[in-house]
Amino acid sequence: MRLILLGAPGAGKGTQADVLSAKLNIPTISTGNILRAAVKAGTPIGKQAESYMQAGKLVPDEVIIGIMRERLAEDDCKNGYILDGMPRTIPQAEALVAGGVEIDVALSIEIADETIVERMSGRRTCPDCGASYHVINSPSKVEGVCDKCGAALTIRKDDQPEVVKARLVTYHQETEPLKDFYAKLGKLKTVDNQPTIAETSEAIFRTLGI
Repeated sequence: MRLILLGAPGAGKGTQADVLSAKLNIPTISTGNILRAAVKAGTPIGKQAESYMQAGKLVPDEVIIGIMRERLAEDDCKNGYILDGMPRTIPQAEALVAGGVEIDVALSIEIADETIVERMSGRRTCPDCGASYHVINSPSKVEGVCDKCGAALTIRKDDQPEVVKARLVTYHQETEPLKDFYAKLGKLKTVDNQPTIAETSEAIFRTLGI
């Protein structure tokens, strides 16, 4: 199964990608990771990407898709894959189609903006060891203190409510139109966010028939 997960920032795409990857035994292909790997490996397209990155420019879609095609041609992708971080815009989705990158299902996790603001503003991170917590879903044993190393927990800048709201505006303007794009191709499926991660996973399994 070749999947794209759609949904607003904080909808749980990364978490559900991990669950689906384990269940279906297919890799999650992260745009950022393959970009860094291609640059490190010094492939021709990796060198091309590096020249843009060193100049402080965004890597063009066609270069990213070239790197993605290289990665998707590897053996572990033969039974399918989950794309993470791509496409984010209609031009990127069109470039994937033009580049011959096949998708079976675009799965959108539907969640209200206010739920996301509440969820993300509750996240806490340890600046020393990187451990993550949530004040409601997975609190630390002592409020504001990391269980693992005892450091004071912080709120990441991009988890602050005003930043989350700005990211949601960008999502609705640039990324949400992808739902219509994939609906027209007959590939869109939607799942309503559930109260727990496990319940959301179960809803996804039912929707995908797995």
